[in-house]
Amino acid sequence: MAFDPGLAQRIREALARRQDVSERRMFGGIAFMVGGHMAVGVVGDVLMARVGPQRYAGALQQPHVRPMDFTGKPLTGYVYVDPPGIAEDDALAAWVGTCAAFVATLPTKAPAASKAPRRAAR
Repeated sequence: MAFDPGLAQRIREALARRQDVSERRMFGGIAFMVGGHMAVGVVGDVLMARVGPQRYAGALQQPHVRPMDFTGKPLTGYVYVDPPGIAEDDALAAWVGTCAAFVATLPTKAPAASKAPRRAAR
């Protein structure tokens, strides 16, 4: 599934002041990692938002928000925000800020190991 490049660019702009952001293709879309943790992403034209377990129930009360059920089972702490809920830049920035703040509370991740093939010792 392709992702909305315009929404991805808006997320990049919302995260532009951070130095700890990377991007990774996943879930058939794109994910934005903050400090090594997935914070937000785009699948199709929908925002994947990692709000955390404490904000999960409240997030689901917001308009245009639904459980993230990518595998058929809702993932607690993650929600989908449909396009009307992120149409305005301020609304998108609020979601991105909430998600970045949550992942900042998580333990630091070690850098990912290189996926280069190992050479046999001689």
